[in-house]
Amino acid sequence: MTATTVKEEIYLDQAKKLSVSFAKDAAQRDKEGGTPKQQKDAIRQSGLLNLLIPQKYGGEGGKWSTALAIVRELAKGDAALGHLYGYHSLFVSDIRIKGTEEQQAYFYPLSVQQQAFWGNASNPLVESLKGDKQSQGYLLNGTKAFGSGSPDSQYLWLSFNDRETGQYLNGVVPTDRTGITVKDDWNAMGQRQTGSGNVDFKNVRIEEHEVIQDFVENPTSFSTIGASLSQIILTNVFIGSAFGAIEEAQNYTASKTRPWLTSGVEKASDDPGILRKYGELWIQAKAASALADEAALILDEAWEKGRKLTEEERGNLAVHVAAAHVFAGNAALDITSKIFEVMGARSVHAEYGYDRFWRNVRTHTLHNPAEYKLRTVGNWVLNQQYPTPNPYA
Repeated sequence: MTATTVKEEIYLDQAKKLSVSFAKDAAQRDKEGGTPKQQKDAIRQSGLLNLLIPQKYGGEGGKWSTALAIVRELAKGDAALGHLYGYHSLFVSDIRIKGTEEQQAYFYPLSVQQQAFWGNASNPLVESLKGDKQSQGYLLNGTKAFGSGSPDSQYLWLSFNDRETGQYLNGVVPTDRTGITVKDDWNAMGQRQTGSGNVDFKNVRIEEHEVIQDFVENPTSFSTIGASLSQIILTNVFIGSAFGAIEEAQNYTASKTRPWLTSGVEKASDDPGILRKYGELWIQAKAASALADEAALILDEAWEKGRKLTEEERGNLAVHVAAAHVFAGNAALDITSKIFEVMGARSVHAEYGYDRFWRNVRTHTLHNPAEYKLRTVGNWVLNQQYPTPNPYA
């Protein structure tokens, strides 16, 4: 990242302290699943939830590169909490990307006052939530899957389709609105405390001022950068997971790993083969960091331009984020698998839970297949064509 200000250093220091605290029981909480209520409250109390909200609405007016550095730090201790903070940042920012100034002026002060966590019910690929137009707003019925962050949230960023016209729309509602049921039924092998299960809606009223549709009526290049935001957030979850895995492995190798009988050394930490492998793992993680940091700086510039962002600038951001996302995902998968080679056979015991690092990364890399990101980058390199905006590009 670029040189940070004193205020940014304070934010990052808070994130590091939180990450160390989260790491202490991350393995146990991973086994339990459910909602990390205590940990989310700690993030609330830190003030970091308001980082990207403009100062004129009571927020910190921070940069995306700072928010992403926080995601990375939190993910070192617990990938689920890095994900939850990152997606909160995404959903809060969606108001600026797709909404009106009036909607920013309405939602942002409320969010700051409540130290609110934002979750979602906005899976764009499935038209499973329908809205019936009313005189003011819509009446929503249906279910949305992959509702990351919905348990223990104050607001839900949602997507739905007008039942009559099929028009895709977004909206924001309080999570405790009558008719909303957060199922908290996420039971995947990874990211087990992200609450990414189903959210049910039964005759849920969404008021006219809560319906986000300015991006439909007044489309801009800026209103299409949400996909890049979600991908660069997960990129930093991958990187944080990789560094967290390396750190855990370091501690284990130094204190528990026994040298192999033909190694010729008294300590595993002096084994040339283990030293070489640690070098490879660290270099992979640092290379992923460099690509992600470059993309974050491009994002900062795009964020500053807002609705003045050009189609070409939006495309440049998308390509660099895609490149960082693919490399970080592959590097993290490799690193979180190979840590066992530098720790030894006993490290696979369930009591340590070191497999959670790989499970977390593997779970998320499947949501944005690397194959299609590579095609995006390749088409730009060979044909100078930027990707056509869609929910994942």
